[in-house]
Amino acid sequence: MSIPDDLLYTNEHEWVKLSGSTARVGITDFATDSLGEVVFVTLPEVGADVKAGESCGEIESTKSVSDLFAPVTGAVTALNQAVIDAPETVNSDPYGDGWLMEIEVSEDNPDLLESDAYAALTAEA
Repeated sequence: MSIPDDLLYTNEHEWVKLSGSTARVGITDFATDSLGEVVFVTLPEVGADVKAGESCGEIESTKSVSDLFAPVTGAVTALNQAVIDAPETVNSDPYGDGWLMEIEVSEDNPDLLESDAYAALTAEA
C-alpha cells in the first residue's frame, strides 16, 4: 500500500495535495483496496461549497456505495472528468490520474494528517 509523503490525509481515507490555496483531492490506495473496483463516482458541481468532514459525493464500487467526505472547506473549482468517464482510474492510479476534484480552500484545516500519522491509522485497520 502506497502512502506518498508529499500529501496530507483524512481519517476517512481521502488525500489532499495543497498548492497554494488550491487542494487537489482523491481517495487513498487503502480506500481503493477496501472498496474494490470503483464503478461510479458522484462529485459536487463546480462552484459548490463544501465543508471539511461533510459528505460531498459518493463512490460506488462492486462491493458498496461509500460517501466521499470533503477533506477541506472551500469552493469546488474543478472536477476530473476522466474519472467520471472511467471510474476505474481511481483504482489504477489513485494518487495521479485518479484524482477527483480541486477545491479553493477558504479555512484552515487542522485535522489533516501527515503521512506517518496516516500510516499508523491504516496499520490499526
